Amino acid sequence: MDPCAGKRFYLVQDFEPWFHPPGSLAALAEATYRMGFHTITAGRWLADVLYDGFGVAADAFDFGTDDVYRLADDTPRPRSGVVFHARHDTPRRAYELGILALEVFARQHPDVPIVLYGGDVPHVSFPHRGVGVVTPTELADWYRRSRAGLSLSFTNASLVPHEMLAAGCIPVVNDAAHNRRVLDNDHIRYAASDPHSLARALAEVVHDTEGDRRAVEASRSVITRQWADAGEVARHVLERELWW
Repeated sequence: MDPCAGKRFYLVQDFEPWFHPPGSLAALAEATYRMGFHTITAGRWLADVLYDGFGVAADAFDFGTDDVYRLADDTPRPRSGVVFHARHDTPRRAYELGILALEVFARQHPDVPIVLYGGDVPHVSFPHRGVGVVTPTELADWYRRSRAGLSLSFTNASLVPHEMLAAGCIPVVNDAAHNRRVLDNDHIRYAASDPHSLARALAEVVHDTEGDRRAVEASRSVITRQWADAGEVARHVLERELWW
């Protein structure tokens, strides 16, 4: 036992047992939820999972966005193409599924530009621009240039869809309970987790005749999503548990 006195807190940002195949590492990750820490989760889906699976009553904060991703003003700017959060070294971000979806999309829409970001990209069969790891300012500019974004996550939701929305880029996301619970935004397009469904959703966004209007509305829909609010939740929890 740790001899240090004091209350212990646990910030849970994802369901880490799913980072591993069933076995020792997954079991050890699960064990951390049974250690009696007061838990704060990133998003409400994780709080539900911990309560249902481990009897842990957790506080949760909602996802925010950074100001760098905002539209400069409400004037639509020319947009085209798709931007994909391509993390081939992070299995839960489903790089291979995204690439298969983009292969289908590119065959059907060869004139639509595709941008991949997030890391070094292995060889792919369709024309694209790989920009690798970029700064938030550069990423925001790519979002503002793009009509649709592809962001996949098979554990807790990614921060990316809200950042895309803030910049007026409409995200296509794999349809899953954790994504719907955390993202909770009517401008997100959900699609089944297969290449053809994802490609079809991307095409619908790219060729939407109301795309400019929807970009502005999407940005407005997350304008109140501030990370400062998440900080206030954490501060309130610490004060409540430590002093009151």
